[in-house]
This record gives sequence, structure tokens and C-alpha cells, in this order.
Amino acid sequence: MTIKPDLSQPIPAHLGKVHFIGIGGSGMSGIARMLIKSGHVVTGSDVRDSKNISDLRTLGAKITIGHDAKNLADCDTVVVTSALWPTNPEYVLAQEKGLPILHRSQALKYLTIGKRLISIAGAHGKTTSTGMIVTGLKNLGEDPSFVNGGVIAEYDSSSASGTSDLFVIEADESDGSFLYYDTAVALITNVDPDHLDHYGSLEKFEAEFANFANSSSEFVAISSDDVGSVRVRTLIHDKRFLTFGFAAGSDVRITDCHAEGPQVSFELEYLNQRYSAELLVPGRHNAVNAAGAFAVLVGLGFDPAKSLAAISLFAGTERRFELHGEVGQVKVFDDFAHHPTEVVAALTAARAVVGPGRLITVFQPHLYSRTRLFAKEFAEALALSDEVVVLDIYAAREDPEPGVTGALISEAFKEQDRMHYVPNWDEVPAAAAVLAKPGDFIITMGCGDVYRQVPEILKALEK
Repeated sequence: MTIKPDLSQPIPAHLGKVHFIGIGGSGMSGIARMLIKSGHVVTGSDVRDSKNISDLRTLGAKITIGHDAKNLADCDTVVVTSALWPTNPEYVLAQEKGLPILHRSQALKYLTIGKRLISIAGAHGKTTSTGMIVTGLKNLGEDPSFVNGGVIAEYDSSSASGTSDLFVIEADESDGSFLYYDTAVALITNVDPDHLDHYGSLEKFEAEFANFANSSSEFVAISSDDVGSVRVRTLIHDKRFLTFGFAAGSDVRITDCHAEGPQVSFELEYLNQRYSAELLVPGRHNAVNAAGAFAVLVGLGFDPAKSLAAISLFAGTERRFELHGEVGQVKVFDDFAHHPTEVVAALTAARAVVGPGRLITVFQPHLYSRTRLFAKEFAEALALSDEVVVLDIYAAREDPEPGVTGALISEAFKEQDRMHYVPNWDEVPAAAAVLAKPGDFIITMGCGDVYRQVPEILKALEK
């Protein structure tokens, strides 16, 4: 089992030379980038190279591929993620040396001190909503700082230091660290059940979202659509709040939504006025994300019409229905969806874009606990595809569970002739490519390392 964040560890007044264990992820690399920009010497390590690591090296970070105690060198502070195993040699040595070991959220809090913090939390939609808010603020003339869980297309970065007092972050609820920040404005995109391995029960999961909302100092924007958010709303006390969604009575209500095609158009009703928008990204779910971002901007006092126009310029984030190439009239996309609700949203959006072609989804389950709990729901969601290739589970922070594999999803699929369970990693590209015909979309899907299959699938299509 991976480490539990120790949020009682005091944050040093000066971090000095900072070493990141697992520096390549979007969140960690974003924090590292901001520390470099603020004058810190940054080192780090990760299991494999990536564009994030290449970009950090360009900025001056010294990064080693592979974990080794000697990588710690003479650092003053260590930053870790919840995905780190307690036997990691760098982590072990940092403990032995008595170095300050900060969880990623603590390093992020260090950066936000003195800022007016907008924190976005939810089971899904966080990265896109964060990107929409940042894009909206920038197009309204603000210059916010931000740290996102994915690269924002317009800025080719997951983080930046701005000159205004506003700071926008994607706040992670998976380990409870979203409660750690001094949040001014809280956005809750939804409260679909997830991370129950950490929380233990749905009631505890929802209670922590209520704590997140109640700890905000200015106002809360919260979905009015999913039942979890509706229950959490009853637990929010003495707070200004704005609800958003399709539900009747929403403060920001979505109407006339048309999601048939590569863009989604819709109208928002707010304070008895109607505002029209067409986004650059597809999917009904992105109309909801935009409504949440709109609620934040108008809650901050920005003009409604200008706010929606500014949000509409958002061009997407990395690993959200991202096109990587086309071979023989077969397009290959990648998507981060890893919860049944996200899978439905991503495939529904893809279906609207693919036209007469077919959807071939290459799905990598994430976490043993999530797969065990939602195998049936995943099978039902993936049925929106014409063909499905299921890989084995990306374990991330969990130990294996006996009998829990990708086969649980495969066996729950009703039409077995459309389901292909391929546990051997090296066999996946050929298995996907042989299913494809001109006009089809292949979509790799999951929040593990399934994206690494994309170049191999393109090569397999060429053959």
C-alpha cells in the first residue's frame, strides 16, 4: 500500500533546494515549474521520461529516470505524492535524514499563501473546469496563477505564476487533501461515488465534500444535477452558493443543449437573463463544466455575457478526447476517463463526432478497488462503443486483490462478441488495429499509462 499524506508536517518558511519524488505527473510537474520560476533549485526523479520532464529540464531542473537514494543528494525539502510506495529508496533516506517531507498538496499550499484561492473539486470534470476558469479569467483581462491536473491547450502548460491575487487549483479529493487549502471560492463539479477505498463509505465521502464547501471563505458553486451534490448541498450551512446544471431551479440553468457534432452549443439562464454559447470542445458534459465555470466567474463579480464568451474560447486539455494521429482514415484519440460516469460522457461525446464510423475503445481499468466496485457499471458504460479492448488493471497506489482483474469487466459485458480482453500489454496494439476500418475512431481510455499504447496502435495501423 502506498503512503498516507502526513498533513501535520509543518511547511518550512523557506523550502530551499526541493527534490520531487515522482516529478513527471501534471500536478507535480506544475508545482515544480512554479518553484523554479520563483527561484528554487529543483531536482527530481521518476520511473520514465516524458514531455513534462523534458520541459522541466529546459527550465533548469536536474531529473533522474529511476528511483535511487543517491538522487536525494543535498536537498533541503522533499515533495511526494500519495502514489508513492513506502519502500521507495529516496523516501526512506529522506525519513532517515529527518528532512521535511511534504505532500504535493502542502507544496501547493506553500505557493498559494496570500492568494485568493479558487479550488475545484469533484469526482470528474475538475481538470476541464479548472482550464475553463483559467481561460475565462485570462480572456477577461485577469492574470491568475494556476496549477491544473492537465495541460491547458491555449497555454501549453499545467501551471503558471500570474500577477493578480487570484490562484486557481484543481483540488484532489482522492486522499482528502482538498480540505487542506485556504479556499476562498469552492467549485464542486459533482459528487459521484469514488475513492471509497480511502473514505470507507459514501456517507464519509459526501461529508468531506460538505467540509470542503463549508471551509470556503467567500462562496460555493455546486452542481444541481447529481444526487450526491444535492445531498451535499443540504450539509452546507451559512454559505453563499450558486447551483448550476440542467435541473429546474438552478441558479445557472442549462437549456437548449445541442451536443451532436464536434462542438456543443447551449444557453444559460441566470438572473432571468439568457446567454448563448458554443464551445470549441464536444459533449453535453462540457456544457455542465462551462456552467460551473460561469457560476464561479459571475460569483466573483464578472459580467455574465463577457464571462460566457471568455469561457467559450477554451480549447481543451491534454488527455481529454485528444487526437494523436490518423492512419488509413482511422483516427486515434486518448482520453483520461476512468470512472463509469466519465466513460459515458467521453463516449457519448465521441459518438457525436464520429458520424457513421465506429468507436473502438481500448480501456485500462484503474485501481483494484474501483474495478471490483464498478465492474458492472464499467461494462454498461463501455457498451456505448462498437468494439471494446480491455486491458488489465493499472494498480497505481494499491496492492493486488485476488481474483480482481480486467476480466471482471469483460465478463460483465453482455455482448461478448464485441468484447476483447487482452491482458498482455504487447498484444493490445494489434488487437485494436485489426478491429478498425476506414472512418473508425480508436480511443485509448484510462488514467494509468494506457496513453503509451497510442504510438504503438498507430504503428499497428500502418501495418
